[in-house]
Amino acid sequence: MFGKLFRRNREQVKLFYHTDIHSHILPGVDHGSQSIEQSLEMLEAELQMGIDRVVLTSHVTAMTFENTRESLMDSFLKLKDAVTDAGLEIDLYLSAEYRMDEYFDKEYAADHLIPFPGNYILLENSFQQELMNLDDLLFDMQVKGYKTILAHPERYTYYSRRRKRYEQLHNAGARFQVNILSFTGYFGEEARESALWFARNGMIDYLGSDMHNVKHAHIIMDYISSKEWKKLSPEIANTVKNDMIIS
Repeated sequence: MFGKLFRRNREQVKLFYHTDIHSHILPGVDHGSQSIEQSLEMLEAELQMGIDRVVLTSHVTAMTFENTRESLMDSFLKLKDAVTDAGLEIDLYLSAEYRMDEYFDKEYAADHLIPFPGNYILLENSFQQELMNLDDLLFDMQVKGYKTILAHPERYTYYSRRRKRYEQLHNAGARFQVNILSFTGYFGEEARESALWFARNGMIDYLGSDMHNVKHAHIIMDYISSKEWKKLSPEIANTVKNDMIIS
C-alpha cells in the first residue's frame, strides 16, 4: 500500500550506507511520528532509500519531551511488533537524542541513558548557545566509556561564525553527525553552507535523516537523486562511518 506513495517518474536512488543513526520514527513520544501507521510509512521510505537498520533517537529534552527508558521502550516494543506484522525487513535499535540540559544532567547522573550498540550517545546542543561546560561533559562521558556524537552541528549558527571551534571539538574526540536535510536548504542557507564546509573538510563522521515525518522522506529522496548529491556523495563516503556503528 505504501510503495505507491513513493513511486516516482524517475530512477529510485539509494544511499551508499544502510544504517540511519538519527530519526524520529518512534511513535507518540516527541514531535516526530504520531502513530504506528506513520512510523511504518517512514520505515518503508527508509527501505526504499537502501536503509535496513534504523536507530530510533527520540528527543529527550527538559520540559517538552522528558522521556524515560520505560516510556521509550514501551513505544519501541509496540513498533517492533507492528514491523513484524507488516513484514518489513528492517532492524530497529532503541536510543535517544539527548539535549544537554538539566533533565539530561539528572538522567546521566542516574545512569539512565540508552546508548546505541557500542556505547555511542547522540547529544544535542542548545540552538541558542553552546553548553557552558561542554568540554568537561564530553571528557567525562568519554572517560566513562561513552562515544559521543554531536547531532547536526551544522545547525548551531553560533559555530558557523567560529569554525575553529568545530575543529577543537572534533580533535577532542566528539564525532559529528550531519543531516542530509541540511544539504537541501531545509534548515536555511547558513546550515547548508556549514554542512558543505563539513564535507569539504572531511569532518562528517555520520549522516542522519533526522526524519520526523513522511515529508522529510520525500525531500531526502528528491535530493539524493540530484546532480549535487551524485557529486557530493563519493567525496564524503570515505569519512562516513554509519555502517560501522552497529557491527
